Amino acid sequence: MNPQEQFCPNMACHASGRVGGGNIVIHSQKERRYRCRCCGKTFSETYGTSVYRLKKTHDLFVLVVTLLVYGCPVQAIVAAFGLDERTVRDWLGKAGRHAQSVHEQMVGEQRLDLQQVQADEIRVKTQCGVLWLAMALMVSTRLWLGGVVSARRDMQLAQRLAAQIRRVAQAGALLLAVDGWPSYVRAFRLAFRTPVRTGTRGRPRLVAWEQLVVTQVVKRHQGRMLSIERRIVQGTQLLLTQLLIRSQGGGVINTAYIERLNATFRQRLSCLARRTRALARTAPTVEAAMFLLGCVYNFCTVHMSLSLTLPTTPAMAAHLTDHLWSIQEVLLFKVPTSYQPLKRRGRPRKIVCSCGFV
Repeated sequence: MNPQEQFCPNMACHASGRVGGGNIVIHSQKERRYRCRCCGKTFSETYGTSVYRLKKTHDLFVLVVTLLVYGCPVQAIVAAFGLDERTVRDWLGKAGRHAQSVHEQMVGEQRLDLQQVQADEIRVKTQCGVLWLAMALMVSTRLWLGGVVSARRDMQLAQRLAAQIRRVAQAGALLLAVDGWPSYVRAFRLAFRTPVRTGTRGRPRLVAWEQLVVTQVVKRHQGRMLSIERRIVQGTQLLLTQLLIRSQGGGVINTAYIERLNATFRQRLSCLARRTRALARTAPTVEAAMFLLGCVYNFCTVHMSLSLTLPTTPAMAAHLTDHLWSIQEVLLFKVPTSYQPLKRRGRPRKIVCSCGFV
């Protein structure tokens, strides 16, 4: 037990989220609990991880989650380990929610020079209907930027995905490549705008990014013949050529990288396979599986195309980490919290002096 690696999870504590501040001491060696000197609260060593209050062993939990990430059906895990099906699904949801917090901390709060981003959606068949899974990928580092699950393939789905890309995008030249769905173009034009403040009252005027290039790859099937049309919806040809050279070494407008990522998700998640009996039941299950696989893809998956000498993951290529993570490290990662003072409700308390005056 190392108190220097822990932080206080109490949101009302002024030292909340601070690592190595000297305010954390060992409270119980046997129960593996710590105590914060600032607020006096005690907490478990596993608080804030996916194994918190887990009744089974941690090794079994990590093994089951690893099998789920690599496409093993829930029924096979139940038959192999003698677990209840509801337990396995609860573990998937717990690991997925924890992976979402890790992704928001490690990727969602960064400002990256994206250069080129490709976006696409997957049609997911469930036991209760059809869901749409939209995702985005940074081409130069193969970094998964996030995804959105929705019951409809509408403008709101495209806007939510565009907001995630805008959140991590650094101001500069950016190429957005999508398919022929027109909602992507409208959503990107609304998201990638900056306010121009003139000092007057009222809402500032929003101006589109000058170095933004939006392209489309439209595929049409005429019998057995396939025709591909590449469009430049916004931007110039010169800037497009420069971004293609910087992000993928040249070539033409394409969505091959995000389509390859879609194939990886369909291969590793049994509920996303085109013909499968391991269908998901609800949208939160699909969302949890998406964030779990996306986090493992970014931090635990080695891409040979990124480096020819050392094993490199998308997170290492984007300089988000300096080493290859294991799935156990992802599940045991603690997300630091920030201090938020509690809001007092009701009337303020009256303070009476010793002399009797209020």
